[in-house]
Amino acid sequence: MTTTFEFWDYFVFICYAILILGVGLWVSRDKKGHTKNTEDYFLASKSLPWWAIGASLIAANISAEQFIGMSGSGFKLGLAIASYEWMAALTLLIVGKFFLPIFIEKKLYTIPEFIEKRYSTNLKTILAVFWIALYIFVNLTSVLYLGALALKTVLGFPLMYGVIGLALFAAAYSLYGGLSAVAWTDVIQVVFLVLGGLVTTYLALNAVSGGEGIVEGFKSVYEATPDKFVMILDESNPEFKNLPGIGVIVGGLWVANLYYWGFNQYIIQRTLAAKSLKESQKGILLAAFLKLLIPLIVVIPGIAAYVMVNDPEIMSRLGDLASHNIPTSGQADKAYPWLLQFLPTGLKGVAFAALAAAIVSSLASMLNSTSTIFTMDIYKPYFGQGQSDIKMVSIGRISAAVALIIACIIAPLLGGLDQAFQFIQEYTGVVSPGILAVFLLGLFWKKTTNKAAIYGALASIPVAMYFKVSPKGWSDSPIFVDLPFLDQMGYTAIITAIIIIILSVMENKGKEDEKGISLSGKLFKTSPVFNIGSFIVMIILVALYALFWK
Repeated sequence: MTTTFEFWDYFVFICYAILILGVGLWVSRDKKGHTKNTEDYFLASKSLPWWAIGASLIAANISAEQFIGMSGSGFKLGLAIASYEWMAALTLLIVGKFFLPIFIEKKLYTIPEFIEKRYSTNLKTILAVFWIALYIFVNLTSVLYLGALALKTVLGFPLMYGVIGLALFAAAYSLYGGLSAVAWTDVIQVVFLVLGGLVTTYLALNAVSGGEGIVEGFKSVYEATPDKFVMILDESNPEFKNLPGIGVIVGGLWVANLYYWGFNQYIIQRTLAAKSLKESQKGILLAAFLKLLIPLIVVIPGIAAYVMVNDPEIMSRLGDLASHNIPTSGQADKAYPWLLQFLPTGLKGVAFAALAAAIVSSLASMLNSTSTIFTMDIYKPYFGQGQSDIKMVSIGRISAAVALIIACIIAPLLGGLDQAFQFIQEYTGVVSPGILAVFLLGLFWKKTTNKAAIYGALASIPVAMYFKVSPKGWSDSPIFVDLPFLDQMGYTAIITAIIIIILSVMENKGKEDEKGISLSGKLFKTSPVFNIGSFIVMIILVALYALFWK
């Protein structure tokens, strides 16, 4: 049995869809006498204000992998999964202060373009291919699969129809309008995303408390499952392999977050499209504050669902509807779609619009960034020299369409995954440590050489696979190790950095590389607004971890 949508649910959802498509197509239109060039299409004419950047960062980030995947992880392992969100808030501040000034000064279109300016065209091409493959085969496919799974669970749509529908919706405005259409519609998407998420959280907590409100519901959830409100897991916890204790704060999660927020094209692209550096940094700050809120709308509902399905009294109160599509520890990703069944008429449409907003905005962002990297870093230097901006924009649209078709074919093959959020993190973690080492040393160590960076990036893959692929029964041998994947990422990044440093010293005999970046304290100077806001974010983070440490 699936959720029954009534007239007002359909009305709300259709209004949302019309609004997004209408705004996307309106901002995409060519101004009189002006045809889109590459800066218009790929960088939104460098005109984005801070509030659009902050909203777009969150809309691009929050997708089905958070609403569905992270709620599933909340159902299975608890609040500890929120470290991905709360530590991201701190990571955003670091990116805003130390990375963005360099990227904007270099006037970049793409992250691989930085690699070309700091290292070489060869390394840029290697990493561009890495990213395109990662976006298509991991990010786009998993978002399409999880989104279609939600449609199937809530409305009974066949999985393949859901995949195609979501793909067409995202393509309808993003392929034509480029980053401008994506960013401006993201502002609306974030409103739906937060509103719908809060509605679902309220519903779940109110159901747990028997109608006594959100505060009593939170108390009831905490009292029923205090073990799920522990941020730092110990080794006895069955989920320690996913979130290895203190290593979450000082270990491999930094690799995941710094790579994602600092060097991931579909995230950083909207900051490169800012009116100015200060505007971009204010957008980063807004995103950091919103990051503190995200666990409330994606993790808490998962924990509440766990309490609900394990309390016979609550299940009895919810009636026959509660007995359908019940999430279990083996099918944790059903938690969020299961909760949507209990929303009253009208609010179902709002919550579902929030879920669709999260999915579609991320798809649109990934498509735009995939086409940007392909067009500017692969097609233009190798096949399109001398071709017009109009031709480059056309190639961008075609490449995005091809990427989407490939992802649609692969997405249904992901069926059967449990905790898809963890799947995405693990397989992204194979390439991200090496890329992070290359970037950090390229940014902040002038002696890093191109040859060392190439060898380091290539060596990082077998190093990562050594940690990841431990033959069955060999984990206690002196040759292979059995480590949580976040620890694997941390060690891979460190080993890759050591390889690059050693090779750089051997090649340049301790001299600075000719392409090394000269840095000054003035470059990293930030405004009082950014400094005060950053301090507030850090105080809130300390309070949260102190409250839920153990």
